[in-house]
Amino acid sequence: MAAPMPPQAGPNPEQMRQMQEAMATEARKRGMTPQQFQAQQRAQIEAEAKASGMTVPQYIQKLRAEALANHQRQQAAQAQQGQVQGQQGGQAQQHQHQHQQQQQIPINNSGTPDPKALAVLKWLRTQDLKTRTCILNGQRKDMFRVKRALRAIDSPAYEKAAAKTKSGLPQRTTEFPAAEILKLLPLSLLALRVTKVDDAESNQQGSSSKPKKRTKGLWTVKIEQQQEIRPDLHYVFLADTPSWKTQLYAVGALVAVFAVILFPLWPLKLRLGVWYLSMGMLGLIALFFAMAIFRLILFMATVFTIPPGFWLYPNLFEDVGFFDSFRPVWGWHETTEDKKAARKAKREAKMVKAEARAAKAKGSKGGSTEALPLSNTTAAGEDQGEESGEEEDQTGIPASITVEGATTTGADVGTIAAVKRDLKASVEEAGSESE
Repeated sequence: MAAPMPPQAGPNPEQMRQMQEAMATEARKRGMTPQQFQAQQRAQIEAEAKASGMTVPQYIQKLRAEALANHQRQQAAQAQQGQVQGQQGGQAQQHQHQHQQQQQIPINNSGTPDPKALAVLKWLRTQDLKTRTCILNGQRKDMFRVKRALRAIDSPAYEKAAAKTKSGLPQRTTEFPAAEILKLLPLSLLALRVTKVDDAESNQQGSSSKPKKRTKGLWTVKIEQQQEIRPDLHYVFLADTPSWKTQLYAVGALVAVFAVILFPLWPLKLRLGVWYLSMGMLGLIALFFAMAIFRLILFMATVFTIPPGFWLYPNLFEDVGFFDSFRPVWGWHETTEDKKAARKAKREAKMVKAEARAAKAKGSKGGSTEALPLSNTTAAGEDQGEESGEEEDQTGIPASITVEGATTTGADVGTIAAVKRDLKASVEEAGSESE
């Protein structure tokens, strides 16, 4: 005889009411009254209990135990499924966080730059990297091409400098090439990769609604989040190494301050000379303001009589050198279209000169027409174009210029001048060089 099942708590009144409603619904489906349905279920339970060798109460307890076990298994399965989903969500968030960390720049946050990076910076500042001045966050910085820095590190001069123990420069090896050495600069925030900012983007980034004035001949750049080393990229020096000139200027400024402080102790003749000199400087400043007012009046008078207008010293207020501010003496007012046309004409003139030099160097005697591609030009022309600081406009530039005949003569270049009439002077100069 089977052991009796442990007693279990009976259903509450709410559960009894639900069971009675379910039994009445099932009885109506089978066309019976609730009493007939209960009698049928009781007879069926008695038959199953007799077949199992149990009494009716034991069989009922067994059914309740199986139902409870099934209910517990379902709850455990649901809890396990929720836990798995939570782990998957946590792994997804962790993966996303790791991905965001991989996108960040691995930099040295200790505040002290790597001594090797400082040594590389000092050595590169002494090399001819053909740096250009650019505008970064409103400040002037020196910008250089990565390919020139790599070329300098791969040179024998770097090996000679790295061989000295006091230099602190890392040795260039197969495992640590020039690119890895150059990576020391962005890792220590001594130099970072930048890209040129368009005028529209620069105006959008400005805090004020007034658009920023573009500095003539200078790039406005921004720091890129993704720092990488490729020959065609630009980098900016963020740290300036002190040189003997800087120290000399500092000593000179200190001496000048002390000299001004001791002005009452100067001899009478020196003080009188300083007075005359200050009066002369004030006169020059007054003359400058008078000239600025006169050139504005002259432009306002000529803009209506002989448009587009006439400027005296057109580069007076441009961001150029002192002497360049007074060159040229006069000039017509240039619109944006005129400036683009002038830049395009200058580029085409350089192309014609390059073609003439290539034709002269080749010196072929054949009578057939031959196209001379511009790819034969040297890297010096590329460097010269980069130093000019002008915006490149690639529209309308031919890939090559055809030169007829065995040698380039004045007549041949005149044929090209007929096609490019606005470059007559430059073409004649190219023709004279080729002859």
